Amino acid sequence: MISGHNVSHSNIKTKRKFHANLQDKKFFNPETGDWIKLRVSAAGIRTVNKIGLAEALKRASEKGYYKA
Repeated sequence: MISGHNVSHSNIKTKRKFHANLQDKKFFNPETGDWIKLRVSAAGIRTVNKIGLAEALKRASEKGYYKA
């Protein structure tokens, strides 16, 4: 989460927060035949679609984001 300002037309600044675009998404794991429910960002969904679920879970567990 990043903080910043809303800036009005009259240049009045009020605090706001920028949240990550997180989605609850179910992915099918063909190796185990199971569905895995993950809370991932929109960019994370594209990454899983590009490199595959198994590789994405491997990379996430190496970085400490996912525990199998």
